[in-house]
Amino acid sequence: MEYVNQRVAQEAAKTPSEIYTGLVTPLNIILAAITLYTTYLLYKPSPPATLPREQPAIVFRVFTPRTLLPYNGENGMPVFLAVRGRVFDVTSGRNFYGPGGPYENFAGRDASRGLAFHSFAEDMLTKDLDGPLDKLEGLGPEEFESLKGWEERFLSKYMVVGKLVAQGDA
Repeated sequence: MEYVNQRVAQEAAKTPSEIYTGLVTPLNIILAAITLYTTYLLYKPSPPATLPREQPAIVFRVFTPRTLLPYNGENGMPVFLAVRGRVFDVTSGRNFYGPGGPYENFAGRDASRGLAFHSFAEDMLTKDLDGPLDKLEGLGPEEFESLKGWEERFLSKYMVVGKLVAQGDA
């Protein structure tokens, strides 16, 4: 018991500066650093908000089969295709309608007949770019329903950027 009394007396005899030097330990320094860093992260200023870049405005215009042809997604051009006289900007679907996509032969062309028949064949596309537009003759009720479905899908997903007319009507 005498040892305990002796230790209590030693601790009571210490000066205040000796007591506080025990607080500066490596563990306390690490805890203080973590606290300061966390406080900094909570209250640091955030970078200014940046607005998304606006897409360039597309003016509604009249296309002929020949003027629509360059809009096939090659050489950095947007991807347009026509369905029943309406020209759609399908650039956001470039993976499908652009170069290398499954519907790439419709890019820059009137895709009405090919979509109606669910055919990617070249003979479904207008060959004479300076001739009259395809009147879609020979389409049955099923093909017209299919074409209307495609047109509704395009209207819901893509922007109409123009209309397709024959070369002589431009």
